[in-house]
Parts: sequence; structure tokens; C-alpha cells
Amino acid sequence: MSDATLPSPARPRRARREGPPAPKPGPWPWLDRGGRFSWFKAAVLLGCFLPLLVLAWDWATRNLGPEPLTRATHDTGDWCVRFLLIGLAVTPARWILDETKILQVRRMLGIAALGYAVLHLLLYVGNEHLRLWHVLLEIVKRPYLSTGFTALIGLVVLGWTSTDGWLRHLGREWKPLHKLNYALTALGLLHFYMQSKINVSEPVLMTGFFLYVMFWRAVPARWRMSLWPLLPVSFLAAAGAAGLEYLWYDLATKLPADMIFLANFDTEFEIRPAVWVLVAGLATYVAACVWWAARGVLRRRAAA
Repeated sequence: MSDATLPSPARPRRARREGPPAPKPGPWPWLDRGGRFSWFKAAVLLGCFLPLLVLAWDWATRNLGPEPLTRATHDTGDWCVRFLLIGLAVTPARWILDETKILQVRRMLGIAALGYAVLHLLLYVGNEHLRLWHVLLEIVKRPYLSTGFTALIGLVVLGWTSTDGWLRHLGREWKPLHKLNYALTALGLLHFYMQSKINVSEPVLMTGFFLYVMFWRAVPARWRMSLWPLLPVSFLAAAGAAGLEYLWYDLATKLPADMIFLANFDTEFEIRPAVWVLVAGLATYVAACVWWAARGVLRRRAAA
């Protein structure tokens, strides 16, 4: 199974001229392209709101620590980055699992990332006592705020142009424009590093996942439905995360970068983020093998 090439997805049939036109997608995010209720889209929509609901519950129960507004600001920023990465993982998942319906939630995940980014900014403004001029000056003066705000502006542009109407209006220019999502995610991660300062374990972990999906995109198209590329991609992403962690501690802090790098090879006390990236990548490979084995069993039973 590891070296087998998976079957290519079937090409959609051309629509026949006779008969009524295909129904347009409904106005609600839990409906599919045919206007029917989709359990898959509904579950993803609920997942998009779940971190916000947990945050609201923690706020109501006073479980956000002595500075709840600061904690909420950080949490919404973290979830913005996470949803950006989940959105980038949609395309690899579609090819690896050969499930086209996964693409239906890519726009929803992008809008979720934008929503958490906007909420992140609003909470920051609230934490600064709604002093808008002061916030603007801080954004101009502090590089980590300038970086995050630039990423937010880019996400607003992508969110504004994510509709079917803008897709038709921009034509061929739509896809190159929305490829800016890669650069905006990188900016969001840089903001994450700069804001975290000393302890960058979470940004390193997110960077490893970002490298994973980007290295997968470098795989030639003819291999994208094979499982074996997931193995080198996993090791490359883990190595990249460890290397960037070393560079950050070496260039931006006074901590011993060499010792932190060597800690990746010693899991006795703590598992470093780069190791978790490797574990997640190998787990993805195993899960994909199980997925395809199970599908093969079901298809043989259906054909019997």
C-alpha cells in the first residue's frame, strides 16, 4: 500500500443541455452545492465556532486568568493561525483521501480564519481601552503589530473576493490573488513568533505543519495521489521546524540555541515541537494507509 499509486479521481461528466439548470448553492453554509443539507459542512461549521464557544464559556466562568482580555486576544490569534493551516491542508487531504467533498469547506475555513483575526484585533483594541489613535501608533511603531496588521489586511482582501461573484469577475486573476494566502500565513506565523518572544514552542509547531503542506505542494502532480511522498515530506517538515527554531533562538534571543536544537534528539524529559511535527506526519501516513485499505475492502465486498 505504501508504494501503490492511488486511482485518479473520476472526471466530472459534462452537463447535458436538456432539462432544468443545476440548482445554485443555497445561502446557508451548511448546504451543499445542490442546496441540500450537508452533515459534513454542518460539522465543520460547528467546529469553526467551537473555539469561540469555549472562549465565551471560559470568560463567563472567569476561567481566563487574571487578565482575561489579554488571554482572549492571544487565543483568538492562535486560532486564526490554526484555521489558516487547516484551510491549507484541505487540498492535500482531498488528493490523499480522494474525497472531492472536502473542497466544499475550504472557503468556510478561510472565512473562519478571517473572523478570528478580526476578533483578535478588536480584543486588542479593547485591551487598549478603545484608544484607536494609540492603537494606530502602536501598529506603526511595533514591528510585530505591523506584521500582524499587514496579514489581517491581506486576509480581508481574500475574504472579500472569496465569493462566486468575485471569482467570475476576476477570472484567471482570482487564483493568483488567492495564492497570497501562503504569504499571509507566513506573515501570521512571523507575528506569532515575534509576539511569543522567548517561548516559541507553539509557533514552531505551527511552522512545522505549514512546511508540511507547502512541501506536499512541491510534490510533482503525478505523485500527489501516492502515499509514499508523505514520508519524506514528514521528515523535511520536522527538520525545517527544528532548523527555524534554532535560528530564532540563535538570532532573536540570548538562549543557548545549540542545546535547544539537540533537545530534539532527547525525548526523555520533553518532546520538542519538531518531533511532534514528525509524529503527526507519520500518523497521517499510517491513517491514509488504513483509509485506503478500508476502502479497498468495502469495494471488494460491494463487487462480490
